[in-house]
Amino acid sequence: MRLYTATSERRRLVAFLAVALAVVAVLSGRLLWLQIFTGQALQVRAAEQWYRDLPLMAERGTIYDRNGVVLATSNLTYSVYLRPVAIKDKENTARQVADILGLAYENVLRKASSTTVSEWLIKMQVDKTTALQLAGQQLPGVYLSQTYQRSYPVGSVGAQVLGLVSVDNHGQEGLEAYYDDYLRGQDGKVATQSDLRGIKIENGVEYYLPAIAGDNLVLNLDAGVQNIVQNIISRAYTEHQAKSVSALVVDIRNGGIVASAAAPYYDLNEQPRDDVATLLAQIKNSPMINVLEPGSTFKIITLAAALEAGVVSLDDRFMCAGSRTIAGEKIKCWKTKGHGIQTLAEGVNNSCNCVFMDLALRLGVDKYYDYLAKFGIGQKAGVDFYGEPSGLLLNKKYVREVDLARIGFGQAIAVSPVQFIATVSALVGDGNLRSPRFVDRIGEQTLPTNVKRQILSPQTSATLSKLLYGVVTTGSGKKAAVPGYQIGGKTGTAQKYQNGAIAQGKYVSSFLGYLSVAGEPRYACYLYVDEPSTGVYYGSIVAAPYVGEIFAALAQYLKLPYDAQYANGQDNTLISVPDVRGLSVADAEKVLTKAGCFVEVDGDGDTITGSFPVYDSQIKKGEPVVLFTA
Repeated sequence: MRLYTATSERRRLVAFLAVALAVVAVLSGRLLWLQIFTGQALQVRAAEQWYRDLPLMAERGTIYDRNGVVLATSNLTYSVYLRPVAIKDKENTARQVADILGLAYENVLRKASSTTVSEWLIKMQVDKTTALQLAGQQLPGVYLSQTYQRSYPVGSVGAQVLGLVSVDNHGQEGLEAYYDDYLRGQDGKVATQSDLRGIKIENGVEYYLPAIAGDNLVLNLDAGVQNIVQNIISRAYTEHQAKSVSALVVDIRNGGIVASAAAPYYDLNEQPRDDVATLLAQIKNSPMINVLEPGSTFKIITLAAALEAGVVSLDDRFMCAGSRTIAGEKIKCWKTKGHGIQTLAEGVNNSCNCVFMDLALRLGVDKYYDYLAKFGIGQKAGVDFYGEPSGLLLNKKYVREVDLARIGFGQAIAVSPVQFIATVSALVGDGNLRSPRFVDRIGEQTLPTNVKRQILSPQTSATLSKLLYGVVTTGSGKKAAVPGYQIGGKTGTAQKYQNGAIAQGKYVSSFLGYLSVAGEPRYACYLYVDEPSTGVYYGSIVAAPYVGEIFAALAQYLKLPYDAQYANGQDNTLISVPDVRGLSVADAEKVLTKAGCFVEVDGDGDTITGSFPVYDSQIKKGEPVVLFTA
């Protein structure tokens, strides 16, 4: 038998009190935790049970061109919601909603009668007139919420630059995607006090959190120039039955992208949403995301490096017998019969491969690659657009002399068009390499400088420009000439590769040129035709004329001053192309040169089988004629 003493009683009381105090402490601590640390979250959870929200979409920022032309804007629309528990007459509500919105009655009735879903979004982007008609019916359980629909006042102009926006206001492609965080703004909402079933409480509290509109963008793009470019490349696409034609225009002074497009394209107000392949293919901004073998346009890079390094002078002479043998491997010039002895200027005008092989070899692998790195070749330009590649450049440690020679005239290398035009713009401009930019201002904020580094001395830039002006004045780029304006540039013709081998009959024809005003390079244009299929593929014939058209239209549109001293090697005298079929290559060249034609030869044969343009065609004196051999 256990005896209970006063001492044991006190011990039990102390233990009880200790346990009680511990329980109180735990409960108090929990209460403090709930009040201080999670009180706000619990309030939100409670509000979610007693309030029903309707989202208010933010108005997306407007996109302007550099002259204030609206390229993309947002129109107010509405989304329609159904809350089944709040709908009193489900059949009548479903019928009226279906009739007004053009929906299937059965589908609306099914959602209006749902017992498992508290709220249905049944249609987005309903226009204002229709929304007012629906609101006028005052149907319980039917709610409207503001949304916006993107519209494009200039239609297809700049479509591939602007890109796409989803129905829920998110950028998907182009600048709409790249600057989405700025354009989209912050959504708001309307919170209505409701009972547990979601039915609005009469005279209940309603909270309004307004949406905050997105920032506007002001571009460097010029809608007028963009329209000019798109019209001209569309015609080139049709006339040469090409896979695609792309063009890019850059303001040399600040790196601003004035125009960028690829044909074919579509009107953003009529997007082929039911044809996903076309939608995605024709929205691609090719100059921003492609890589291509530059062909002879890359000779600008080799020439600039050789001049800056001092390994060549204007007094140097070069011999072209139609090929060079390097480390036992024969590499042909495009003119397999050879150009003979030439000055540097003549070699540039003739786009002689042998001259540029010599320049690359004089530089050597290490020095040449140092200049490529300095010029930004094989690197991203840093354009404000998603998907920019860095190009393809052989690792220096694997480059043999034969590889170096090929790179020197634009083979065994691939460039990004936007990076390439940025580099050339710097080389012929003030020598400063800039990151190309579509956007000039976000809201009221002007973007900081885009100058990356100086890559060429003013003296070398002046010499380079002098040589490139000669290409258009007396060389292979005559068809890019615009009387009254100083044009420089370089033609390019590159074979395409497929599965590691040359794709027979597939070429990329290109021209990279620039227009100067009072001796100052102002606008650069890079145009390339992917797989022309009308039988002629030389850049001098296929691409150069369209660059000339772009510059002519641009000069007129921008009211650039006419200067009579720049005839660009073209008088307006028309000559008839002589018939040289059956003659030897040498004799045919003499006949055509005497007639005033610039001659290019296609093929390794000894006898002329035809020409482009064909004999008796009327051309301007000095323009190129391609001879075909057998």
